[in-house]
Amino acid sequence: VIALVANKNFSIMLRQCELFSPDWVAMRDEKSAHILRKKLKHSKINTQVLTGEKDICALAALEETDYVISAIVGMAGLLPTLSAIHAGKTILLANKESLITSGYFFMKALSSSGAKIIPIDSEHNAIFQVLPLEIQKNLGKTTLEKNSIKHLVLTGSGGPFYKFSSSDLSNVTPDQACSHPNWLMGKKISVDSATMMNKGLEYAEARWLFNALESEIKILIHPESIIHSMVQYYDGSLLAQLSAPDIRTSISYAMSWPDRICTEVDYLNFYKINNLTFFEPDFTQFPCLKLAIDAFSQGQASMTVLNAANEIAVSSFLDSKISFTKIYEINMEILMSSCFS
Repeated sequence: VIALVANKNFSIMLRQCELFSPDWVAMRDEKSAHILRKKLKHSKINTQVLTGEKDICALAALEETDYVISAIVGMAGLLPTLSAIHAGKTILLANKESLITSGYFFMKALSSSGAKIIPIDSEHNAIFQVLPLEIQKNLGKTTLEKNSIKHLVLTGSGGPFYKFSSSDLSNVTPDQACSHPNWLMGKKISVDSATMMNKGLEYAEARWLFNALESEIKILIHPESIIHSMVQYYDGSLLAQLSAPDIRTSISYAMSWPDRICTEVDYLNFYKINNLTFFEPDFTQFPCLKLAIDAFSQGQASMTVLNAANEIAVSSFLDSKISFTKIYEINMEILMSSCFS
């Protein structure tokens, strides 16, 4: 590990430095960087501490790094990810917002720089795993049809509220929204999963990553989160990637591709799996999903505005300033009031 980046949690960063002894770390928050420097000095750890977005971008492009994991939450991850792309790195992409908010420019930079992208999101990583090697090596540069693929199937758990009524949803608390039944995630992505905005953003990510047409992506609710996504081929074959809902599977595959390594992830035991269930998404119950799909069809500006509106709305919900159902209302109002020429 050459470098690590964080926002302001200096306590976790200190533990990471003790564990990995990186040459560099960067904290976005200057006060946190100052505290971390003192703690590292006290612990006699020689890691150099930088601060601010400029230094974060510099670390993403360090000559001595081979792989860059892009996992900063939200739009804040855009510039560091682009910095890594321009430096020709292999990027393990968890920050979907950097792709969906810049779209064409992101993919153009990827093509011109020679950088490579391997997705870490479980759904896109699952699709990546069962795609032909030709597509794996040339993400966004070839079509699905040329590789005998009819469509991709993005699965989603439906979050913690897929059985809730509309009246139930209006009373949802931040703690409830952050309690995903299958995955342990950060607060923002947990709320996005609960509204299914996350699946809408993943739809946009899949459109760009796999150069997929609107007709080439299906969305399927799968509450057990065992089948992470599927690829339907023209010969009738449907290839799926199955594993326990543990992000370590996706990360280990991305870091070892094209090989595989041993992990501590539990193996699936089909004798203990009672049911695998599937539903069509209900756009009435989860309007944010439809909003994101429609925004992508409207163009890049709409997608960028929607992402920005959603980040603010989710933050307000987490601060208990608005209700859960207000997230969609704000997203829709901002998108409808924006004028693009």
